[in-house]
Amino acid sequence: MLKLVVKGAKPLRGEVNVSGSKNAALPILAATIMLPGRSVVRNVPNLLDVTTMIRVLRALGLRAEYSQSSPNTVNVWNYQVRHVAPYELVTKMRASFFVIGPILAVKGLAKIPLPGGCAIGSRPVDIHIKGLEALGARVELEHGFVIASANRLRGAKIHFDFPSVGATESVLMAAALAEGETLIGNAAREPEIVDLANFLIAAGARIEGAGSEQIRVEGVPQLAPVEYTIIPDRIEAGTLMVAAAITRGELKLKRVVPDHLTATINKLQEMGVRVVPGSDEIVVAAGDGFKAVDVKTLPYPGFPTDMQPQLTALLSLSAGTSVISESVFENRFMHLPELCRMGADIKLEGQSAIVNGVSRLSGAPVRVTDLRAGAALLLAGLAAEGETLLEDRDHHLNRGYERLAERFNALGADISKK
Repeated sequence: MLKLVVKGAKPLRGEVNVSGSKNAALPILAATIMLPGRSVVRNVPNLLDVTTMIRVLRALGLRAEYSQSSPNTVNVWNYQVRHVAPYELVTKMRASFFVIGPILAVKGLAKIPLPGGCAIGSRPVDIHIKGLEALGARVELEHGFVIASANRLRGAKIHFDFPSVGATESVLMAAALAEGETLIGNAAREPEIVDLANFLIAAGARIEGAGSEQIRVEGVPQLAPVEYTIIPDRIEAGTLMVAAAITRGELKLKRVVPDHLTATINKLQEMGVRVVPGSDEIVVAAGDGFKAVDVKTLPYPGFPTDMQPQLTALLSLSAGTSVISESVFENRFMHLPELCRMGADIKLEGQSAIVNGVSRLSGAPVRVTDLRAGAALLLAGLAAEGETLLEDRDHHLNRGYERLAERFNALGADISKK
């Protein structure tokens, strides 16, 4: 169990580098299954989720490890691939399901456990499966495993009912080695999709339109190993931006892509936060106060659901009443009772949160229920008067943020482990 003690009301000031994108690293590491030989992936954040994906690759017969000489670099040697992914690892992390498309493409058979806590249909694993079936795979569910087989995947026209990021990535990887042309309609448009496509293109894939609603893939017989650098993490960047504002401080974010943060920047500016983007950096300062705003989460380029909890923490200290509508994940409000323990005034009405701003938050013991909820509670603790104890039983924060407490301390925070 991870316990953090946060002594709040200390403004954060200074410069901070943004880490590589977790949500880009996971599918890109999965894609190395399709690249025979040695690939080098740089700017990979050192996180629990990434470590789990590396363990999945090793269990599948690849050699994968962080470089000892080059920080945040993962080397992958791919000389054999097994078709069965281990239950104990895949059920730990939903993103492990990404390996099904690459394994199927190179082996013709993949046996992958259902991700932990997921029944087909409740979250869109079924969209992954329908996409693979459209490419010619035969898919069966047996004893908690998804078993997919195909003599040869063939290109097809696929249209998603919902622009699922994971399903778009699964089909994109499988289609790269399929015979003929694949058209993916209503595709997810996130920067992480573009990064995966660019990685595959560097390896020899033929892909057009990544980042738009339709992606065209012309299958190739084989791919080659590459060296590639992953994009910065836009959610970590957004979290750092809120940290500057909520602590009444000022931060310069470096190694960032401001264009990936347009929705977050616009919403913070609407609230009265001073945000000045540059070419690869952003300066954020609190301004004179925060105004209430309404927010609705949407697929990219809309406001990201992964930033909703952090913004909720900031809105709890804003003047007026804000309405936050969650349209992506139905369980994205688990942080609200914990924020209320700290003095926030928030009421949940269906899939909307009504936030009445308060003048201050008070430190309190709180429990971390998921990754972004943990980030929101840590931000609230940084702003609160007194001491906040974060109890993170499953190390959620370490799943998605690299050394976040240590980096906050370097900027003026007072966070210690208990």
